[in-house]
Amino acid sequence: MAEQKRASQIRSQRKEDHVNNFHRSNFERDQYFDDIYLIHQSLPEIDFDTIDTKTVFLGKEINFPLMINAMTGGFDGAMAINKALAQVAKALNLPMAVGSQSIAVKDADYSSTFKIVRETIGNGPVVGNLSGFATTEEADIAVTMLEADGLQIHLNPAQEICMPEGDRNFSGVLRRIEAIVHHLDVPVIVKEVGFGINKQVAKALYDIGVQYVDVAGSGGTNFIQIEDERNTQRDYREMYQWGNPTALSLIECAGVEGRRGLTASGGIASADQVVKSLVIGADMVGMSGPVLRQYLDHGQEGVYEYLSDIIHKSRVMMLLQGASDIETLKKSPFRVTGHLRELLEGYRFGRT
Repeated sequence: MAEQKRASQIRSQRKEDHVNNFHRSNFERDQYFDDIYLIHQSLPEIDFDTIDTKTVFLGKEINFPLMINAMTGGFDGAMAINKALAQVAKALNLPMAVGSQSIAVKDADYSSTFKIVRETIGNGPVVGNLSGFATTEEADIAVTMLEADGLQIHLNPAQEICMPEGDRNFSGVLRRIEAIVHHLDVPVIVKEVGFGINKQVAKALYDIGVQYVDVAGSGGTNFIQIEDERNTQRDYREMYQWGNPTALSLIECAGVEGRRGLTASGGIASADQVVKSLVIGADMVGMSGPVLRQYLDHGQEGVYEYLSDIIHKSRVMMLLQGASDIETLKKSPFRVTGHLRELLEGYRFGRT
């Protein structure tokens, strides 16, 4: 028991280190949203006040396809963070996902830092979170803990391999995910943690019944850098550019045959990027790092104002594309330019 408690304390400290290292981090990478060109409509023939941004996510109606994505939990300070973010999600009627619940699944003493989300948000959509190494039994515990409407399974080999105490064996993960998909009564969402899901991985996930893929492309929180801050054995700075850019991952995954739900995340921080994500293929947009930074710098009110501003400006851009609702917006024309076009068409090396 003492050994298990010590392991939990180490994991808890690691989670707190992640938040602190994130707040100090300043590395940025291009997500290539600037290479997406939207078409202006001079005759929108729409009353701005009638624009409808409501959609359904995990069986529940929400006000806008924007989710406060997985961030934290499992240490003392996480309680305040998750409560504040859940209050914003409730006020705006947006879904919220928690950070990895693995620590609370193994040690119930940490469960309150996750349960606070459901207690605060009421009946709004709440999404649990576990790693790709989770078992069906652990998935049951995570979903029950939150009365979750869905469960995220995160893929983070780039983070783990750069973590001094991280996993080294990534075999069998797809089989574990498939077992959870067929075991749970709630939808399973598989997400990256900031290095981008490619079309081959997306196809494999949809083929086993995963309902949502969250591309979580590079351009946002960089977990190689965050783990590098904790690593005294090696310097991984040369790998800070690693990963598939968000816009590239999104367009590729949107074209996968038989695709289901698709979430865009990975450094998305503005209304422009939210709208472009929906136009080029996303059904939902997730934001984590920019939301956490707003909270750490400006508190709960800052997060509310930030997300409210994004939603308002998104509605403005919907008007300027002649889109009166989300489904119409998703059918808007767009063009791809620059380096993103080169990546999509394989110009550089003649390969796809």
